[in-house]
Amino acid sequence: MRRARGPAAALAAAVLLAGCAQSMDPIERLGKKAAQGVHPHGPAPDLSYRHWGLTEPLARPPRPAARPLGLAPDPAGRTAPRVLDRVPTRDRVVFLTYDDGAEQDPRFVDMVRELRLPVSMFLTDSVAGPGYAHFARLRGLGAGIQNHTLDRRALAGQPYAAQRAEICGQQDRLRSRLGVRPRLFRPPYGRYDTTTLRAAADCGITAVVLWRAAMTPGDLVFRRGEDRLGPGDVVLVGPDESTGPTLRERTTRILRRVQQRGLTVGRLEDYL
Repeated sequence: MRRARGPAAALAAAVLLAGCAQSMDPIERLGKKAAQGVHPHGPAPDLSYRHWGLTEPLARPPRPAARPLGLAPDPAGRTAPRVLDRVPTRDRVVFLTYDDGAEQDPRFVDMVRELRLPVSMFLTDSVAGPGYAHFARLRGLGAGIQNHTLDRRALAGQPYAAQRAEICGQQDRLRSRLGVRPRLFRPPYGRYDTTTLRAAADCGITAVVLWRAAMTPGDLVFRRGEDRLGPGDVVLVGPDESTGPTLRERTTRILRRVQQRGLTVGRLEDYL
């Protein structure tokens, strides 16, 4: 008899609990789900874009339709890195690039993570060197780490040995500090000559990336062509400023312009 009472009691308790659950007020049930983080109509929408000043989510970029570009022959018949400020693609993407590495705001890392934002960082060792851990975090989120020389000296007109030391030296530094040997290079101030291209090629660079538009503290400035963003444009989000809008604010401004043009942000390294 005692063995029979145990299952019977358990069954009675289960029936009583089911009755309580059925009699629970629907609003109360919704409240319990919300408290548990369960959206009543499925997963809660991701509204993190609002936190970063956007009015709509950033569209996911398409898979690259273009094949990565390789070296091109120079006038002397040698292979040299391609020089470009716009990627030849029909995909409705632009590319966000950042120079030097002076601004190391941890909140920018949060922005990249929450928006899943593709960015490319062209680093100068003398500027970024003390804070490579910051860029390691960005790299862990998928950011591209690229070369902007050891000391940010203007290269054009310098002898081959000096230019090679600046470019190859930063290649070695980035490999030792971040475990990456870049394929892309941006000459300081956007200035280069044929010696720069030869030195870059000898250091393993396949493309010299300039920019068609720059997001300055004042506005978006275009170096050439139409004064509006288009597919494939390379954008420099900068320059680094000690005063004025922060890096996050300048990034939000360019993202709004990108969305107004019906574009999104692609990963530069997927195209070059």
